[in-house]
Amino acid sequence: MLTSKVAKRYAQGLLDFTNESGQTATVFSEMKDVVKIMKESADLNKFFMTPYIDSKKKVEVANEIFKGLSGSSKNLITLVIKHGRESQLKNIAQEFINKVEDINGVQRVTLTTATQLSEENLDQILRSTNLVNPNSNFDLQLNVKPEILGGYILRVGDQQVDASVKSKLNQVKKDFSLN
Repeated sequence: MLTSKVAKRYAQGLLDFTNESGQTATVFSEMKDVVKIMKESADLNKFFMTPYIDSKKKVEVANEIFKGLSGSSKNLITLVIKHGRESQLKNIAQEFINKVEDINGVQRVTLTTATQLSEENLDQILRSTNLVNPNSNFDLQLNVKPEILGGYILRVGDQQVDASVKSKLNQVKKDFSLN
């Protein structure tokens, strides 16, 4: 997923601040909560995206929704809203999470399959590739997409292994059209 320059800059600024103040772990867990809330609440996203609601009202609502967060996290949210970047709030929080995980050496692994897999099958797929370092920590995100028909798509960082039936069928179709 491409992240905007805005999200990267705000996330880097927040990371620099939390490193200096020793609040990185606290803000890291709070940013996970922000991402979760923003993903789950379509109404909140619509509210933040509405251009005719002024920033003061948006800050009031954000302060109420995120009232359990630390002062640093609340200040970031207020700053983002006052600068008219509330549409980027989820991306900023996710980019901050990614930066902290990168510092801690956590690999982000995405596995897309046609059906739900057992733990044994997951382990077998992860061991079958050299993209996933078995000695490091990794954050595994599982996606089920029946449209790939079978097989899997494994993405680690910017590398991808596409062993899906759909891609193989598309390749056969392409080979036949060329001949």
